[in-house]
Amino acid sequence: MQLYNTLSAEERTILIDDAGKQRLTLSFYAYAQIPNPAQFRNELFLDWDKLEVLGRIYVANEGINAQLSLPADNFYAFKDSIEVYDFMKGIRLNIAVEHDDHSFLKLTVKVRDKIVADGLVDETFDVTNIGIHLKAKEFNDLLEDPNTIVVDMRNHYESEIGHFTSAIKPDVDTFRESLPIIEDQLSAHKQDKKLLMYCTGGIRCEKASAYFKHKGFENVYQLEGGIIEYTRQVKAEGLESKFIGKNFVFDHRLGERITDDIVSQCHQCGAPCDVHTNCANEGCHLLFIQCESCQSKMEGCCSDECVSIIHLPEDEQKAVRRGIKNGNKIFKKGKSDVLTFKNNLESHGIFVAEKPKLALKKENKIKKIYIGKGIHYYPKARIGQFLIEANEIKVGDTILIKGSTTGEQQMTLEEMFVNGIASEKALSGDTITFQLPFRIRLSDKLYAIRD
Repeated sequence: MQLYNTLSAEERTILIDDAGKQRLTLSFYAYAQIPNPAQFRNELFLDWDKLEVLGRIYVANEGINAQLSLPADNFYAFKDSIEVYDFMKGIRLNIAVEHDDHSFLKLTVKVRDKIVADGLVDETFDVTNIGIHLKAKEFNDLLEDPNTIVVDMRNHYESEIGHFTSAIKPDVDTFRESLPIIEDQLSAHKQDKKLLMYCTGGIRCEKASAYFKHKGFENVYQLEGGIIEYTRQVKAEGLESKFIGKNFVFDHRLGERITDDIVSQCHQCGAPCDVHTNCANEGCHLLFIQCESCQSKMEGCCSDECVSIIHLPEDEQKAVRRGIKNGNKIFKKGKSDVLTFKNNLESHGIFVAEKPKLALKKENKIKKIYIGKGIHYYPKARIGQFLIEANEIKVGDTILIKGSTTGEQQMTLEEMFVNGIASEKALSGDTITFQLPFRIRLSDKLYAIRD
């Protein structure tokens, strides 16, 4: 009986591509008393593995928190599988604003102490004694009330790229940090103000609303279904979106576009930008905001030290990162001291490069220009697809495809299709496909070799 994922991300990608099925990305949560989370976890895995569900799911004595994808054909069978549990009958499923067949590449169901880490040790705290749920129109109306205080219950790196216009955005790395800070800052308004909260899908607000009621706040409200459901209702009902920018999500998309507003800046030069990326150095993997110009200049890295490392042979890169455990440090984002704009505001947005701490081996150094990343591979046709994120590429160019599994593969680009049409040249924003003698991975980077 298989109770754990056994396929690699690369193997799962091939299966998804070969199946050719449209997949839905969705999330949901439920607070409930689950007496045996381990047994519950195993039941879910067995049921969902049969339905080709992939995702990240946490279960605990206090409930379930799920972010996942599944073939659209299996949606109703999936609903049936969760509604055999009384506490999930009629549960709201938050369907993603944007879908991606590769949003998740394995099924992980984990038993945790809590589905939302809150740092609380208080047996008198009742997580089910929640605040008042508001739909999108009600939420918009309450935003106009001068006696309302609206608080973003997400982390600083989430609210940085998108938020409600009048919201208080706590400068915190984790949910557990935000609870005592907000209570302290708003302690004088427990009776005279309406406390209005929102988060991505509603789960953090659900617990926060119960917490603040427990602490004596009398008028506590929360956005039902979070930003995801708010956006759906705004579109369906033709409402004005009071949320601007992007909604940060915790799968490989890293964000869903809600409005065209760009409310954040590149962490390296200060240019308007709301595109998160992971540092190309696998030993760092820092998640930060990087514009196209800095992506090209820094080759997808967060610092000159990381640029130096990615130029080393693969075996030396592995030696450098051996034994290093970054954990949640990758989520430091704008607070990392290697990001020049965020930590050198006196530069007024001028890019300040650091001196590399590792010397490059001249015999291995080639001049390569960052072009884009792999987004798809068609196994039967042996064709790779790439998104051009910076610069340009032409037929006849010498290219380098690089990845932790792929290694470094250099070849001449003899022909390509740009946005589905045969073409000699591709620019930033284009999608290109061309034949390859090997398969690419989604983490692979594409470079052009220049003299």
